[in-house]
Amino acid sequence: MVTAAAIIMISVFAGFLLSDTALIKSIGLGLAVAVLLDAFVVRMTIVPAVMTLLGRRAWSLPGWLDRVLPNVDVEGEKLRHLLAKAQDTEGTRDAEPLPTARG
Repeated sequence: MVTAAAIIMISVFAGFLLSDTALIKSIGLGLAVAVLLDAFVVRMTIVPAVMTLLGRRAWSLPGWLDRVLPNVDVEGEKLRHLLAKAQDTEGTRDAEPLPTARG
């Protein structure tokens, strides 16, 4: 996906080379080379190599950042667990169960 987008962007920026203005030509060439290096060198070689070297640490969140970031519950799993716990404590376990997102 990134490669296809990069090829399209390189093609568009290379089209600037057909301009008569030297400034437009240099901007088009610079952008085309920058996208080429970013897509093929950085994203297809350097990033996967660093991710392989880091292993599971590449996906871990530092403790200080985990404390600073808010805990967002988009799908309402916490609320579902709280309601289920409230039903357990009230003894209404035989009531209709809450619908789950998994089916």
